[in-house]
Amino acid sequence: MHMEVNGQRKVRRRDMITRENGEVNGPNSNDELDPWTAWAYKPRTVSFLLIGACLLIWASGALDPEKSISDDLVYSVKRGVWAMIAVFLTYCLLQAPSTVLIRPHPSIWRLVHGMAVIYLVALTFLLFQKRDDARQFMKFLHPDLGVELPERSYGADCRIYLPDNPSSRFKNVYETLFDEFVPAHIFGWWGKAIMIRNQPLLWVLSIGFELMELTFRHMLPNFNECWWDSIILDILICNWFGIWAGMHTVRYFDGRTYEWVGISRQPNIIGKVKRTLGQFTPAQWDKDEWHPLLGPWRFIQVLSLCIIFLTVELNTFFLKFCLWIPPRNPIIIYRLILWWLIAIPTIREYNSYLQDRKPVKKVGAFCWLSLAICIVEFLICIKFGHGLFPNSMPMWLVIFWVSVGVALLIFIIIWSWQSHQALRRKRH
Repeated sequence: MHMEVNGQRKVRRRDMITRENGEVNGPNSNDELDPWTAWAYKPRTVSFLLIGACLLIWASGALDPEKSISDDLVYSVKRGVWAMIAVFLTYCLLQAPSTVLIRPHPSIWRLVHGMAVIYLVALTFLLFQKRDDARQFMKFLHPDLGVELPERSYGADCRIYLPDNPSSRFKNVYETLFDEFVPAHIFGWWGKAIMIRNQPLLWVLSIGFELMELTFRHMLPNFNECWWDSIILDILICNWFGIWAGMHTVRYFDGRTYEWVGISRQPNIIGKVKRTLGQFTPAQWDKDEWHPLLGPWRFIQVLSLCIIFLTVELNTFFLKFCLWIPPRNPIIIYRLILWWLIAIPTIREYNSYLQDRKPVKKVGAFCWLSLAICIVEFLICIKFGHGLFPNSMPMWLVIFWVSVGVALLIFIIIWSWQSHQALRRKRH
Protein backbone atom coordinates (compact mmCIF):
# COMPACT_ATOMS: atom_id res chain seq x y z
CA MET A 1 0.00 0.00 0.00
CA HIS A 2 1.25 3.44 -0.79
CA MET A 3 2.28 5.18 2.40
CA GLU A 4 3.23 8.77 3.09
CA VAL A 5 4.32 10.46 6.29
CA ASN A 6 1.86 13.20 7.20
CA GLY A 7 3.28 16.61 6.56
CA GLN A 8 6.66 15.51 5.21
CA ARG A 9 6.10 14.66 1.57
CA LYS A 10 2.89 16.38 0.55
CA VAL A 11 4.19 17.49 -2.79
CA ARG A 12 5.60 14.07 -3.56
CA ARG A 13 2.32 12.41 -2.58
CA ARG A 14 0.34 14.75 -4.83
CA ASP A 15 2.66 14.01 -7.72
CA MET A 16 2.46 10.28 -7.00
CA ILE A 17 -1.34 10.33 -7.03
CA THR A 18 -1.31 12.30 -10.26
CA ARG A 19 1.28 10.08 -11.92
CA GLU A 20 0.00 6.67 -10.82
CA ASN A 21 -3.76 7.10 -10.69
CA GLY A 22 -4.46 9.41 -13.57
CA GLU A 23 -5.63 12.40 -11.55
CA VAL A 24 -5.78 15.40 -13.82
CA ASN A 25 -4.16 17.98 -11.60
CA GLY A 26 -1.13 19.16 -13.46
CA PRO A 27 0.91 19.11 -16.61
CA ASN A 28 3.15 16.29 -15.34
CA SER A 29 0.37 13.70 -15.40
CA ASN A 30 1.23 10.80 -17.65
CA ASP A 31 -2.42 9.66 -17.66
CA GLU A 32 -3.85 13.14 -18.24
CA LEU A 33 -5.46 12.16 -21.53
CA ASP A 34 -6.10 8.54 -20.61
CA PRO A 35 -9.90 8.07 -20.76
CA TRP A 36 -9.63 4.79 -18.87
CA THR A 37 -8.52 6.48 -15.65
CA ALA A 38 -8.88 10.26 -15.90
CA TRP A 39 -12.68 10.22 -15.69
CA ALA A 40 -12.59 8.55 -12.30
CA TYR A 41 -10.58 11.39 -10.76
CA LYS A 42 -12.62 14.35 -12.00
CA PRO A 43 -14.81 15.82 -9.23
CA ARG A 44 -18.54 15.27 -9.77
CA THR A 45 -19.82 16.20 -6.34
CA VAL A 46 -22.75 18.34 -7.56
CA SER A 47 -23.83 15.64 -10.01
CA PHE A 48 -23.85 13.04 -7.26
CA LEU A 49 -25.77 15.43 -5.01
CA LEU A 50 -28.52 15.84 -7.61
CA ILE A 51 -28.64 12.08 -8.27
CA GLY A 52 -28.84 11.43 -4.54
CA ALA A 53 -31.64 13.95 -4.16
CA CYS A 54 -33.61 12.18 -6.89
CA LEU A 55 -33.08 8.84 -5.15
CA LEU A 56 -34.27 10.32 -1.85
CA ILE A 57 -37.40 11.69 -3.52
CA TRP A 58 -38.17 8.28 -5.01
CA ALA A 59 -37.34 6.22 -1.91
CA SER A 60 -39.05 8.50 0.64
CA GLY A 61 -42.17 9.24 -1.42
CA ALA A 62 -41.77 12.94 -0.75
CA LEU A 63 -43.88 13.92 -3.77
CA ASP A 64 -46.63 11.40 -3.06
CA PRO A 65 -46.81 10.95 0.74
CA GLU A 66 -50.18 9.15 0.67
CA LYS A 67 -48.76 6.15 -1.20
CA SER A 68 -45.60 6.07 0.89
CA ILE A 69 -47.38 5.81 4.25
CA SER A 70 -46.76 2.45 5.90
CA ASP A 71 -48.56 1.06 8.94
CA ASP A 72 -45.44 -0.89 9.93
CA LEU A 73 -43.49 1.46 12.21
CA VAL A 74 -40.49 -0.90 12.43
CA TYR A 75 -40.25 -1.06 8.62
CA SER A 76 -40.38 2.74 8.32
CA VAL A 77 -37.73 3.21 11.01
CA LYS A 78 -35.45 0.67 9.33
CA ARG A 79 -35.76 2.44 5.99
CA GLY A 80 -35.06 5.77 7.65
CA VAL A 81 -31.94 4.46 9.40
CA TRP A 82 -30.59 2.91 6.20
CA ALA A 83 -31.25 6.17 4.37
CA MET A 84 -29.30 8.08 7.05
CA ILE A 85 -26.39 5.67 6.65
CA ALA A 86 -26.49 5.96 2.86
CA VAL A 87 -26.46 9.77 2.98
CA PHE A 88 -23.53 9.83 5.41
CA LEU A 89 -21.52 7.30 3.39
CA THR A 90 -22.16 9.29 0.22
CA TYR A 91 -20.83 12.39 1.92
CA CYS A 92 -17.72 10.49 3.06
CA LEU A 93 -17.23 9.05 -0.41
CA LEU A 94 -17.19 12.53 -1.95
CA GLN A 95 -16.02 14.96 0.72
CA ALA A 96 -14.16 13.18 3.53
CA PRO A 97 -10.38 13.74 3.76
CA SER A 98 -8.24 11.29 1.80
CA THR A 99 -6.06 8.81 3.63
CA VAL A 100 -2.49 7.62 3.09
CA LEU A 101 -3.77 4.96 0.66
CA ILE A 102 -4.53 5.72 -2.98
CA ARG A 103 -5.29 2.29 -4.48
CA PRO A 104 -7.65 1.24 -5.98
CA HIS A 105 -9.07 4.76 -5.56
CA PRO A 106 -8.87 7.30 -2.70
CA SER A 107 -12.67 7.38 -2.49
CA ILE A 108 -12.73 3.70 -1.48
CA TRP A 109 -10.77 4.49 1.68
CA ARG A 110 -12.91 7.56 2.33
CA LEU A 111 -15.89 5.20 2.22
CA VAL A 112 -14.17 2.82 4.67
CA HIS A 113 -13.56 5.82 6.94
CA GLY A 114 -17.30 6.56 6.88
CA MET A 115 -18.16 2.93 7.65
CA ALA A 116 -15.79 3.02 10.62
CA VAL A 117 -17.47 6.15 11.96
CA ILE A 118 -20.92 4.55 11.62
CA TYR A 119 -19.69 1.42 13.42
CA LEU A 120 -18.27 3.54 16.23
CA VAL A 121 -21.52 5.48 16.59
CA ALA A 122 -23.59 2.26 16.55
CA LEU A 123 -21.36 0.73 19.24
CA THR A 124 -21.77 3.86 21.37
CA PHE A 125 -25.56 3.56 21.07
CA LEU A 126 -25.35 -0.12 22.04
CA LEU A 127 -23.20 0.74 25.05
CA PHE A 128 -26.02 2.81 26.56
CA GLN A 129 -28.57 -0.03 26.39
CA LYS A 130 -29.32 -2.78 28.87
CA ARG A 131 -27.89 -6.20 28.09
CA ASP A 132 -31.25 -7.86 27.41
CA ASP A 133 -32.43 -4.94 25.29
CA ALA A 134 -29.17 -5.01 23.31
CA ARG A 135 -29.60 -8.73 22.65
CA GLN A 136 -33.12 -8.20 21.35
CA PHE A 137 -31.97 -5.19 19.36
CA MET A 138 -29.64 -7.52 17.44
CA LYS A 139 -32.76 -9.06 15.87
CA PHE A 140 -33.09 -5.93 13.78
CA LEU A 141 -29.71 -6.74 12.24
CA HIS A 142 -30.43 -10.42 11.67
CA PRO A 143 -33.66 -12.37 12.41
CA ASP A 144 -31.80 -15.39 13.86
CA LEU A 145 -30.25 -13.36 16.67
CA GLY A 146 -31.65 -12.63 20.13
CA VAL A 147 -31.73 -16.31 21.08
CA GLU A 148 -29.44 -17.87 23.67
CA LEU A 149 -27.05 -20.35 22.13
CA PRO A 150 -24.88 -23.02 23.74
CA GLU A 151 -21.15 -22.42 23.60
CA ARG A 152 -19.00 -25.20 22.22
CA SER A 153 -16.08 -26.42 24.29
CA TYR A 154 -13.08 -27.76 22.39
CA GLY A 155 -11.45 -29.28 25.46
CA ALA A 156 -14.14 -31.62 26.78
CA ASP A 157 -12.34 -34.70 25.42
CA CYS A 158 -8.67 -34.28 24.50
CA ARG A 159 -8.02 -37.85 23.46
CA ILE A 160 -6.50 -38.14 19.99
CA TYR A 161 -7.37 -41.80 19.55
CA LEU A 162 -10.82 -43.18 20.48
CA PRO A 163 -10.70 -46.99 20.30
CA ASP A 164 -14.34 -47.39 21.38
CA ASN A 165 -15.85 -44.99 18.84
CA PRO A 166 -17.59 -46.98 16.05
CA SER A 167 -17.79 -44.12 13.52
CA SER A 168 -14.23 -42.79 13.68
CA ARG A 169 -11.38 -43.45 16.06
CA PHE A 170 -10.00 -39.95 15.34
CA LYS A 171 -13.32 -38.17 15.73
CA ASN A 172 -11.96 -35.43 18.02
CA VAL A 173 -9.19 -34.56 15.56
CA TYR A 174 -11.52 -34.58 12.55
CA GLU A 175 -14.12 -32.36 14.23
CA THR A 176 -11.47 -29.83 15.23
CA LEU A 177 -9.64 -29.98 11.91
CA PHE A 178 -12.79 -29.31 9.86
CA ASP A 179 -14.12 -26.58 12.14
CA GLU A 180 -14.95 -23.19 10.60
CA PHE A 181 -12.22 -21.56 12.68
CA VAL A 182 -9.41 -23.41 10.82
CA PRO A 183 -9.72 -21.55 7.48
CA ALA A 184 -10.44 -18.36 9.45
CA HIS A 185 -7.13 -18.84 11.30
CA ILE A 186 -5.15 -19.34 8.09
CA PHE A 187 -6.73 -16.50 6.14
CA GLY A 188 -6.60 -14.18 9.16
CA TRP A 189 -2.88 -14.66 9.71
CA TRP A 190 -2.21 -14.28 5.99
CA GLY A 191 -3.93 -10.89 6.13
CA LYS A 192 -2.08 -9.88 9.30
CA ALA A 193 1.26 -10.80 7.72
CA ILE A 194 0.50 -8.57 4.73
CA MET A 195 -0.41 -5.68 7.01
CA ILE A 196 2.37 -5.96 9.62
CA ARG A 197 5.18 -7.39 7.41
CA ASN A 198 7.37 -8.34 10.35
CA GLN A 199 7.74 -12.02 11.13
CA PRO A 200 8.97 -11.77 14.76
CA LEU A 201 6.11 -9.41 15.57
CA LEU A 202 3.63 -11.81 13.97
CA TRP A 203 4.89 -14.68 16.10
CA VAL A 204 4.55 -12.53 19.21
CA LEU A 205 0.91 -11.95 18.28
CA SER A 206 0.38 -15.63 17.44
CA ILE A 207 1.74 -16.94 20.74
CA GLY A 208 0.18 -14.01 22.59
CA PHE A 209 -3.33 -14.92 21.46
CA GLU A 210 -2.86 -18.53 22.56
CA LEU A 211 -1.86 -17.14 25.96
CA MET A 212 -5.05 -15.05 25.93
CA GLU A 213 -7.10 -18.16 25.27
CA LEU A 214 -5.35 -19.89 28.17
CA THR A 215 -5.98 -16.85 30.38
CA PHE A 216 -9.70 -16.52 29.67
CA ARG A 217 -10.70 -20.15 29.20
CA HIS A 218 -12.39 -20.07 32.62
CA MET A 219 -14.74 -17.44 31.17
CA LEU A 220 -15.40 -18.64 27.63
CA PRO A 221 -15.96 -22.31 26.76
CA ASN A 222 -14.68 -21.46 23.26
CA PHE A 223 -11.19 -20.98 24.70
CA ASN A 224 -11.11 -24.34 26.47
CA GLU A 225 -8.92 -26.15 23.94
CA CYS A 226 -6.83 -29.29 24.05
CA TRP A 227 -3.05 -28.92 24.14
CA TRP A 228 -2.65 -30.42 20.67
CA ASP A 229 -5.33 -28.07 19.29
CA SER A 230 -3.67 -24.98 20.73
CA ILE A 231 -0.01 -25.81 20.11
CA ILE A 232 0.00 -28.09 17.06
CA LEU A 233 -3.10 -27.13 15.07
CA ASP A 234 -3.25 -23.42 15.87
CA ILE A 235 0.35 -22.27 16.29
CA LEU A 236 2.41 -24.80 14.33
CA ILE A 237 -0.01 -25.44 11.44
CA CYS A 238 -2.69 -22.77 10.87
CA ASN A 239 -0.85 -19.71 12.16
CA TRP A 240 2.48 -20.83 10.70
CA PHE A 241 0.99 -21.49 7.27
CA GLY A 242 -0.87 -18.16 7.27
CA ILE A 243 2.25 -16.23 8.32
CA TRP A 244 4.40 -18.13 5.79
CA ALA A 245 1.97 -17.41 2.94
CA GLY A 246 1.61 -13.78 3.99
CA MET A 247 5.35 -13.16 4.20
CA HIS A 248 5.83 -14.78 0.77
CA THR A 249 3.19 -12.39 -0.57
CA VAL A 250 5.07 -9.50 1.04
CA ARG A 251 8.39 -10.60 -0.49
CA TYR A 252 6.73 -10.98 -3.91
CA PHE A 253 5.43 -7.42 -3.94
CA ASP A 254 8.56 -6.07 -2.26
CA GLY A 255 10.76 -7.45 -5.05
CA ARG A 256 8.73 -6.01 -7.90
CA THR A 257 9.62 -2.93 -9.92
CA TYR A 258 6.66 -0.57 -10.16
CA GLU A 259 6.37 1.17 -13.50
CA TRP A 260 2.71 1.98 -13.95
CA VAL A 261 1.47 2.71 -17.49
CA GLY A 262 -2.03 3.89 -18.39
CA ILE A 263 -4.62 1.25 -19.29
CA SER A 264 -5.34 2.71 -22.73
CA ARG A 265 -1.64 2.51 -23.62
CA GLN A 266 -1.43 -1.23 -23.02
CA PRO A 267 -0.67 -3.04 -26.30
CA ASN A 268 -3.41 -5.73 -26.09
CA ILE A 269 -6.49 -6.91 -24.23
CA ILE A 270 -4.47 -9.09 -21.84
CA GLY A 271 -2.29 -6.12 -20.93
CA LYS A 272 -5.37 -3.96 -20.30
CA VAL A 273 -6.91 -6.64 -18.06
CA LYS A 274 -3.66 -7.07 -16.09
CA ARG A 275 -3.34 -3.30 -15.64
CA THR A 276 -6.97 -3.06 -14.50
CA LEU A 277 -6.43 -5.83 -11.93
CA GLY A 278 -3.16 -4.15 -10.94
CA GLN A 279 -5.18 -1.14 -9.80
CA PHE A 280 -6.23 -3.29 -6.82
CA THR A 281 -2.60 -3.93 -5.81
CA PRO A 282 -0.23 -1.51 -4.03
CA ALA A 283 1.04 1.48 -5.99
CA GLN A 284 4.40 0.84 -4.36
CA TRP A 285 5.50 -1.36 -1.47
CA ASP A 286 6.99 0.71 1.32
CA LYS A 287 9.12 -0.80 4.06
CA ASP A 288 7.63 -1.15 7.51
CA GLU A 289 10.33 -0.32 10.03
CA TRP A 290 9.00 -1.28 13.46
CA HIS A 291 12.37 -1.69 15.28
CA PRO A 292 10.89 -2.51 18.73
CA LEU A 293 14.39 -2.60 20.26
CA LEU A 294 15.31 0.87 19.02
CA GLY A 295 14.64 2.32 22.46
CA PRO A 296 12.34 2.05 25.49
CA TRP A 297 9.71 4.37 24.04
CA ARG A 298 9.65 2.56 20.69
CA PHE A 299 9.33 -0.74 22.57
CA ILE A 300 6.28 0.62 24.43
CA GLN A 301 4.76 1.88 21.18
CA VAL A 302 5.13 -1.47 19.42
CA LEU A 303 3.94 -3.32 22.53
CA SER A 304 0.85 -1.10 22.57
CA LEU A 305 0.12 -2.12 18.98
CA CYS A 306 0.29 -5.80 20.00
CA ILE A 307 -2.00 -5.22 22.99
CA ILE A 308 -4.60 -3.45 20.83
CA PHE A 309 -4.41 -6.22 18.23
CA LEU A 310 -5.01 -8.88 20.87
CA THR A 311 -7.82 -6.85 22.45
CA VAL A 312 -9.64 -6.55 19.12
CA GLU A 313 -9.41 -10.32 18.66
CA LEU A 314 -10.63 -10.99 22.20
CA ASN A 315 -13.52 -8.58 21.68
CA THR A 316 -14.75 -10.81 18.85
CA PHE A 317 -15.31 -13.75 21.17
CA PHE A 318 -16.65 -11.78 24.13
CA LEU A 319 -19.10 -9.80 21.98
CA LYS A 320 -20.27 -13.06 20.44
CA PHE A 321 -20.83 -14.54 23.89
CA CYS A 322 -22.50 -11.51 25.50
CA LEU A 323 -24.81 -10.69 22.56
CA TRP A 324 -25.70 -14.30 21.65
CA ILE A 325 -24.19 -14.25 18.15
CA PRO A 326 -23.39 -17.73 16.73
CA PRO A 327 -19.99 -18.17 15.02
CA ARG A 328 -21.50 -18.74 11.57
CA ASN A 329 -23.76 -15.69 11.66
CA PRO A 330 -22.91 -13.18 8.90
CA ILE A 331 -22.71 -10.37 11.48
CA ILE A 332 -19.43 -11.89 12.71
CA ILE A 333 -18.08 -12.01 9.16
CA TYR A 334 -19.16 -8.42 8.41
CA ARG A 335 -17.39 -7.18 11.53
CA LEU A 336 -14.17 -9.03 10.68
CA ILE A 337 -14.21 -7.68 7.11
CA LEU A 338 -14.80 -4.15 8.38
CA TRP A 339 -11.96 -4.47 10.91
CA TRP A 340 -9.69 -5.80 8.15
CA LEU A 341 -10.50 -2.80 5.94
CA ILE A 342 -9.94 -0.44 8.87
CA ALA A 343 -6.68 -2.12 9.90
CA ILE A 344 -5.03 -1.72 6.48
CA PRO A 345 -4.77 2.11 6.60
CA THR A 346 -4.40 2.05 10.40
CA ILE A 347 -1.17 0.04 10.25
CA ARG A 348 0.17 2.31 7.49
CA GLU A 349 -0.66 5.43 9.48
CA TYR A 350 0.81 4.08 12.70
CA ASN A 351 4.03 2.98 11.03
CA SER A 352 4.29 6.41 9.39
CA TYR A 353 3.78 7.96 12.82
CA LEU A 354 6.63 5.88 14.29
CA GLN A 355 8.98 6.76 11.44
CA ASP A 356 8.11 10.46 11.53
CA ARG A 357 10.97 12.46 13.07
CA LYS A 358 9.06 15.71 13.56
CA PRO A 359 9.02 17.02 17.15
CA VAL A 360 5.25 17.61 17.05
CA LYS A 361 3.12 14.94 15.37
CA LYS A 362 -0.23 13.24 15.72
CA VAL A 363 -1.68 9.89 14.74
CA GLY A 364 -3.88 9.63 11.67
CA ALA A 365 -7.66 9.50 11.56
CA PHE A 366 -7.80 5.72 11.14
CA CYS A 367 -5.50 5.18 14.13
CA TRP A 368 -7.79 7.32 16.25
CA LEU A 369 -10.90 5.52 14.97
CA SER A 370 -9.40 2.07 15.52
CA LEU A 371 -8.47 2.85 19.11
CA ALA A 372 -11.87 4.40 19.79
CA ILE A 373 -13.72 1.38 18.34
CA CYS A 374 -11.53 -1.02 20.31
CA ILE A 375 -12.22 0.87 23.55
CA VAL A 376 -16.01 1.01 23.03
CA GLU A 377 -16.12 -2.69 22.11
CA PHE A 378 -14.14 -3.46 25.26
CA LEU A 379 -16.54 -1.36 27.37
CA ILE A 380 -19.52 -3.24 25.90
CA CYS A 381 -17.89 -6.55 26.83
CA ILE A 382 -17.32 -5.32 30.40
CA LYS A 383 -20.84 -3.93 30.82
CA PHE A 384 -22.77 -6.79 29.20
CA GLY A 385 -20.48 -9.43 30.67
CA HIS A 386 -21.25 -8.39 34.25
CA GLY A 387 -22.51 -11.46 36.10
CA LEU A 388 -22.00 -13.85 33.18
CA PHE A 389 -18.63 -15.17 34.34
CA PRO A 390 -18.98 -16.65 37.85
CA ASN A 391 -15.66 -18.52 37.76
CA SER A 392 -12.72 -16.49 39.02
CA MET A 393 -9.32 -16.55 37.37
CA PRO A 394 -7.03 -19.26 38.78
CA MET A 395 -4.48 -17.91 41.25
CA TRP A 396 -1.53 -19.25 39.26
CA LEU A 397 -2.66 -17.19 36.26
CA VAL A 398 -2.97 -14.06 38.39
CA ILE A 399 0.55 -14.62 39.76
CA PHE A 400 1.87 -15.29 36.25
CA TRP A 401 0.51 -12.08 34.70
CA VAL A 402 1.43 -9.95 37.72
CA SER A 403 4.98 -11.32 37.44
CA VAL A 404 5.07 -10.59 33.70
CA GLY A 405 3.85 -7.04 34.30
CA VAL A 406 6.36 -6.37 37.07
CA ALA A 407 9.21 -7.88 35.00
CA LEU A 408 8.28 -5.72 32.01
CA LEU A 409 8.10 -2.60 34.18
CA ILE A 410 11.50 -3.27 35.73
CA PHE A 411 12.98 -4.04 32.31
CA ILE A 412 11.70 -0.77 30.83
CA ILE A 413 12.85 1.28 33.85
CA ILE A 414 16.39 -0.19 33.72
CA TRP A 415 16.50 0.25 29.95
CA SER A 416 15.35 3.86 30.20
CA TRP A 417 17.92 4.61 32.91
CA GLN A 418 20.72 3.08 30.83
CA SER A 419 19.62 5.04 27.75
CA HIS A 420 19.52 8.24 29.79
CA GLN A 421 23.01 7.59 31.17
CA ALA A 422 24.37 6.83 27.70
CA LEU A 423 22.87 10.06 26.39
CA ARG A 424 24.41 12.07 29.24
CA ARG A 425 27.86 10.58 28.58
CA LYS A 426 27.48 11.34 24.89
CA ARG A 427 26.65 15.00 25.60
CA HIS A 428 29.62 15.42 27.93
